[in-house]
Amino acid sequence: MSVFDLEIHLDEQDLSRALRADAAAGLSASPKWLPPKWFYDARGSDLFEQITRLPEYYPTRTERHILAAHAADVARLTGAKTLVELGSGSSEKTRLLLDALTAHGTLGGFVALDVSPAALRDAAAKLNAEYPGLSVRGLVADFSRHLGVVPRGGDRLVAFLGGTIGNLLPAERADFLRDLRAVLDEGEYLLLGTDLVKDPAVLVPAYDDAAGVTAAFNRNVLRVLNRELHAGFDEDDFTHVALWDPVNEWIEMRLQARRDLQVPVRDLDLVVDFAAGEQMRTEVSAKFRRAGVERELAAAGFALQHWWTDPQERFALSLARATAKP
Repeated sequence: MSVFDLEIHLDEQDLSRALRADAAAGLSASPKWLPPKWFYDARGSDLFEQITRLPEYYPTRTERHILAAHAADVARLTGAKTLVELGSGSSEKTRLLLDALTAHGTLGGFVALDVSPAALRDAAAKLNAEYPGLSVRGLVADFSRHLGVVPRGGDRLVAFLGGTIGNLLPAERADFLRDLRAVLDEGEYLLLGTDLVKDPAVLVPAYDDAAGVTAAFNRNVLRVLNRELHAGFDEDDFTHVALWDPVNEWIEMRLQARRDLQVPVRDLDLVVDFAAGEQMRTEVSAKFRRAGVERELAAAGFALQHWWTDPQERFALSLARATAKP
């Protein structure tokens, strides 16, 4: 019989405090910014699911194809008894790993970490039905703050998929990888999904689709601010911008003010001024090269063991092993 355990390490009050702090800092900065995690309320999550099915948005289907081709290799190479997924959401792609580890005969438990208790409960209900006998633990937590709550032991394989690591700035990536290494034992594994540097003619449309779904997703952060902080943003006052930064090798999503604006944010006792044409950064999505991934992993105490990509080299999965701590 399947077992499900849900641990709450992040509640609504924690999220509210974090949003207030981020909004106060980002809306007062020059240039203005907001972290991408605030896209993902229920509407934002639904919009992102729509994005993953768009013809322009290659990362999700490409990563899935790579995972389908190499999940059995991952199972064989790691022999993992416990699979841990960070930012698990619906755990759809993870089923490929669960199937492979089950077939390999080693899997005993699955740990899913996500900020959404509803997503974790929904995923757990489906997994309990599909994998009888599998122990499933949900951790309502933020991977940037709560890696220490991941249970120890069990020959763990940590999966961090979807290219989500690209949403972290370089210093944030270094901190994340170092913190992750600190909670892993020597010999345990990280499976990391990274989007790769490629022609901007392919990259930019993935973040600025013809149907306008990504534009709606981008502007959804304004709805979140309006609802949670009693702000006075009008979505129609902002246009969606996606651009390629060739120096930093990342995509930036921004919101650009159509006219001069003064936007009240009541809960912060703040009025935010926007000049016509002023842009606010809402997401960075870094793209990677193998040498850079290997270098960042090594700096955190991981040795790259395997690198799998698609024939067009659009996306990569890296299997890295935690090395001995100095």
